[in-house]
Amino acid sequence: MSILDARKTKPLEGGASFSLANRAYRALWQIAWAALAAWTPPPFFGWRTALLRLFGAQIASTARVYGKTRIWYPANLTMDEHALLGPGVNCYNQAPIAIGAKAVVSQGAHLCAGSHDIHDPDFQLIAKPISIGPQAWVAAEAFVGPGVTIGEGAVLGARGVAFRDIEPWAVYAGNPARKLKERPRF
Repeated sequence: MSILDARKTKPLEGGASFSLANRAYRALWQIAWAALAAWTPPPFFGWRTALLRLFGAQIASTARVYGKTRIWYPANLTMDEHALLGPGVNCYNQAPIAIGAKAVVSQGAHLCAGSHDIHDPDFQLIAKPISIGPQAWVAAEAFVGPGVTIGEGAVLGARGVAFRDIEPWAVYAGNPARKLKERPRF
């Protein structure tokens, strides 16, 4: 998936940031999710996983995604064993987002892999991958920005905002997120 050149497409004037094929794929995805998954009760994890795989996501059979989760581009999503995307999570994955084994992204969290170049007069879209390590926890309504790595076992506290990497086995909170303490390893 490549981002179009803003100098040519002029997104500030209504032009596209992605190809027509990409936009058609995402429209079909949104219709399929709304019709077949968004309304399903929590225990239907297997059904939602199958639908995500159909649209290109790489998801372990034990991973769980709630129906109220919003996923922008399934082909850019990887989830390992027992990983979880909670209800109301916004997975804005214009670049790949990888969620490690037993990692939890709690309700209302926002994983945002895209932004814009504020130094570019055409406001060029940029996208950088996000990685959430095994056993990490992104707590309720936290925000993870483009290019951020949440280390193994790390915690980003509720409503925390991470624009820089989070060290493994550490607890961060606030806006911007600051390290508060170490987390025990298990």
